[in-house]
Amino acid sequence: MSKLVAYFSASGVTEAKAKELAALVGADLYEIKPAEVYTDADLNWQNRNSRSSVEMRDKNSRPALAVTTGDFSKYEKIYIGFPIWWYTAPTIINTFLETFDFKGKKIVLFATSGGSGIDRAVKDLSAQYPHLDIGGGKLMNGKATDIA
Repeated sequence: MSKLVAYFSASGVTEAKAKELAALVGADLYEIKPAEVYTDADLNWQNRNSRSSVEMRDKNSRPALAVTTGDFSKYEKIYIGFPIWWYTAPTIINTFLETFDFKGKKIVLFATSGGSGIDRAVKDLSAQYPHLDIGGGKLMNGKATDIA
């Protein structure tokens, strides 16, 4: 089964887990890059006017991707990783899921977090994309493990 680990990482924490997971499961690696890189000021969740705060308040926010072309057809299983922002997935994950065709793929979510779980992100994304096979997820703050 061909596998891909796609990840968004604003600070490098999720990137490290994505690389561990890819090595563990024998998957290719793909970075979900924003067209405009997030600065420390953008990520300041304590500032209501920071870029990430504004995006997360707007359910229709779809931050632009640096790359909007790609062929994921050869992959049967796609792990998608991200940091938890405001108890769920950053809106750039919505952009990624809406930009590329993932129908017929098994999608497994993984996340890193300073204190929140992944359950709400799994629930939110499964509800937003019922046509996709999103099969649960795992919080990966410790050592990467195969998450199915």
